[in-house]
Amino acid sequence: MTNKLCERLGIEFPLFAFSHCRDVVAAVSKAGGFGVLGATAFNPEELEVELQWIDAHVDGKPYGIDVLIPENLSVKNETGLTSKTLAARIPAQHRTFVDDLLKSHGVESAGEHARARSEDAPPPFWPEEAMELLRVAFNHPIKMIVNALGKPPQEMIDMGRAHNVPVGALAGAKEHALRLAEAGCDVIVAQGGEAGGHCGEVSTLVLIPEVVRALKAAGHDVPVLAAGGIMTGAQMAACMAMGAAGAWTGSVWLATTESECSQIFREKMVAARSRDTVRSKGRTGKYSRQLVSAWTEAWEGPDSPGALPMPMQSLIAEPAIHKATKSAEGGNAAAVPLVTYFVGQGVGLVSDITSARSVVQDFMADYAEAVDTLNASVG
Repeated sequence: MTNKLCERLGIEFPLFAFSHCRDVVAAVSKAGGFGVLGATAFNPEELEVELQWIDAHVDGKPYGIDVLIPENLSVKNETGLTSKTLAARIPAQHRTFVDDLLKSHGVESAGEHARARSEDAPPPFWPEEAMELLRVAFNHPIKMIVNALGKPPQEMIDMGRAHNVPVGALAGAKEHALRLAEAGCDVIVAQGGEAGGHCGEVSTLVLIPEVVRALKAAGHDVPVLAAGGIMTGAQMAACMAMGAAGAWTGSVWLATTESECSQIFREKMVAARSRDTVRSKGRTGKYSRQLVSAWTEAWEGPDSPGALPMPMQSLIAEPAIHKATKSAEGGNAAAVPLVTYFVGQGVGLVSDITSARSVVQDFMADYAEAVDTLNASVG
């Protein structure tokens, strides 16, 4: 396959794989796609280690990184704030709610978030740390940078220009895409509401042609990647028929043998239906799609104190979910209902656990078959 984006990035097949797992990133890029490492999961020192590993295992193939720089944080303008000082503001009722929820599933208190145990670690999703991650990344041969939550800061766009690396960003609505193009983004990831993680409410089938049409009408020659619920090559072909330049995927890689997920969550994915996901604030403080679980149900229930604003919610959610997952992996069956992760509605299309390379090959074969079917219908 070839289009302007493939040529610019030096890839054979415009399948973009977002993952927090370096093994997935390397496997996808080596197989002809484009792996994208979710850098926000790491601090700068950890990211350096991850990128060194990818460089050594990707066989010179291109890859990129994704950061999460929210435009709106409840504490964005506060100077000198740390995770520890922010954690001290968490209301007692929220801590009690989490501890009682864990206890009801046979899990002991999760304690403080790892960041909150440090004296100087910044809060989760902190913009200044994200920029430091980018500075680390540009010491490596990355080929694209993407912001996952809103318009990239001007410094990020300038950094991409200085290194001749395209800058992308996710959009959940037509007006968001136009705003990103006007800000100077080189790639728009139009993400439908079916997507895992932070997402909007407009479906992928509606969003892709709407964004493509709006950008063209406004005179923006910006490639659009389709995202949200895409788990097969046929879906990818459908989105490209609507004007997309490729597919941005995430959930499909969670069911691979290389992913960062627990085996319990992988098995939950195989068993799940497309209706078994929910948009909830209970993980980060902003709406994000994840697998329905005892955790999500509790935060939406009548006894919930209500999610805290981003980034405070992550300080109590992440250690609790991690502790519950470890307890479940250790044999505590009562903790299994709490196990959850960010995943899209495409989870209903997951039928087994396979390798990342096999997923790429399946996408290619499925895409080719779908294109043949369309071509035959024209004849």
